[in-house]
Amino acid sequence: MAKSATNSLQLPKELTYRQGRDCLQRLRPLVTGHADSQVVVDASAVKVFDSAALAVLLACRRAAQEVGKQLIVSGLPKGLQSMATLYGVDTLLLPPLMPGADVAAKQG
Repeated sequence: MAKSATNSLQLPKELTYRQGRDCLQRLRPLVTGHADSQVVVDASAVKVFDSAALAVLLACRRAAQEVGKQLIVSGLPKGLQSMATLYGVDTLLLPPLMPGADVAAKQG
């Protein structure tokens, strides 16, 4: 677990049930102790994942809310986005689409 140059927290390349607990134990204090009111977690490096990745992100979101911060997930891989949608937690982790954005993307 590392901080990037942009002050965001970086998720590891692999985040499955095997790494979930350790990842959360390292990430939670970084989220709650973050200097900014918005905590950005960069998930763009994640290549191997299972539902534990969503559990870690949701736990981080709860931790951020407990201390009055907002968790923002950036770079969520498409497969993980699809899993979040399937489980019905996409609205908790992903920013809402701008009205008409899905239409513009299809036309582009």
